[in-house]
Amino acid sequence: MKRSALLAGLLLLAACSRADPAAQYASAQNAFAAEDYAAARTAVLGALDSDGSNRDMQLLLARTQLKLGDGDGAQSTLTRLEEQGFTSAELVRMKAEAAILRGQARAALHLLGQDETAGAWRLRAAAHTALDDSPAALDALRRGLAADPRDYALVHDYARFLISAQDYPAAAKAVETLRQLGPKRLDTLMTAGMLATQLGQLPSAKQSFTAAADTFPSRVEPLTALASLADMEGQIDAAQQIVARAAKLAPNHPEVIDLTVLLASEKGDWETVRKTLVGQEATLDPRSANGMSYAEALLRLGHPEHARALFARALLLSPQNPYARLMLAEAQLAVGDARTAQRTVQPLSDSVLAGERELDLALRAAKAAKDPSAGVLQARLQSPDLKANQQRAGAGQAALVRQDWPAALTAFGQIPGHENDAEVLRRMALAALRSGQAAAALGYADRALELAPRNADNLHMAALVRLEQGTDRDQMLRLMKQASQLDPANRVIRADLARAVNAGS
Repeated sequence: MKRSALLAGLLLLAACSRADPAAQYASAQNAFAAEDYAAARTAVLGALDSDGSNRDMQLLLARTQLKLGDGDGAQSTLTRLEEQGFTSAELVRMKAEAAILRGQARAALHLLGQDETAGAWRLRAAAHTALDDSPAALDALRRGLAADPRDYALVHDYARFLISAQDYPAAAKAVETLRQLGPKRLDTLMTAGMLATQLGQLPSAKQSFTAAADTFPSRVEPLTALASLADMEGQIDAAQQIVARAAKLAPNHPEVIDLTVLLASEKGDWETVRKTLVGQEATLDPRSANGMSYAEALLRLGHPEHARALFARALLLSPQNPYARLMLAEAQLAVGDARTAQRTVQPLSDSVLAGERELDLALRAAKAAKDPSAGVLQARLQSPDLKANQQRAGAGQAALVRQDWPAALTAFGQIPGHENDAEVLRRMALAALRSGQAAAALGYADRALELAPRNADNLHMAALVRLEQGTDRDQMLRLMKQASQLDPANRVIRADLARAVNAGS
């Protein structure tokens, strides 16, 4: 009798301690509405433990998984729903989104079929972006906005696309629409901050990101954005403290890892860089910031051969990247290949923008190769003009960052020999374009292209000037396509190619 009573009591206690699935589902709904998707997933999974066939719970789980970028999990959940006999147009769109997350963009386009809703057009744009077809992506975004100009997710993706394309006036309009549709939503605050950052309006950007961090304390993105701003302002220690806060929320979040690596690199903490990335070496893009930081860490830690191979791949994939070129030359010199190092660094040391680092590396390579150019390089390093030119170059670059276009033109124009330096001329073309000096912008851009006709950045600038001015469409398209072919991974060029193809449509 006593044993039966004890068993009954334990069963009653277990029943009482079991979480109420309805309460957990409500908690999941609230977390989802608050954009705390990790908490929403935990809560809805708990509810499904007690009510595994509940359709509404499964749909919420799938939506949450999509928000978290878990394409495999969402696909599994959606498959279970289909096996239970549930189907809808929304479910098909969710399957398409899961396919995109799983790297199956063409399958996503097939799933969307003839769906003409704004949501379907948004997903088509995402699929085309995944397929590196920026013109088709922009066309899909515009078609979606024609179907529903107030679809929040679509307007958000359109704003991000415009920011990537550096079409800031149009992006500002899209951000204003986001503010009307969801003034306190995370994506509104983050996109407004992103645009302000690109415009050099750092106090406004900080205000947006801080509001996002305060409103969404469980989300990593506002913290990493604030850390990036602190880094831009030279506050590396403050940035690291913010990243540490973000790491407590999500230590393996890609943005947390990226900033950990970046800040460690800036402080010369190469062992932290190596330890953070060593498990990712097989999947690192060598031209990415992390890829090159890892290669530099190997170089600084005494593995120059390995570093040379990584930097060689980076420069092959991104031939305009001056950092990849500089570091490859340094690695080549470290392994004793001075002659090759000299050839690699020469485009940088020949430039009127060359600073002490470029000239010193070129000098060391020339001396090791016993090349007579060492004397000229030594003289340039010791010239009193070097510091003055570096100050002018620094002032010009700082003016570009804060978008003071006349100041940028003045600073770069004071550098002796700028009229025969493609890099300087391209920067002057941008400053002239943004300050409304159409003829000067075209002259600078075309002269830069004449000096370096196979440079993707020069091709892009010559095309961009024509695109912004609405002139010479055929030439503009040809130049933009050539730039994209030479640097297909460049997101800015891809976005501007999309604008070019769709110009006037």
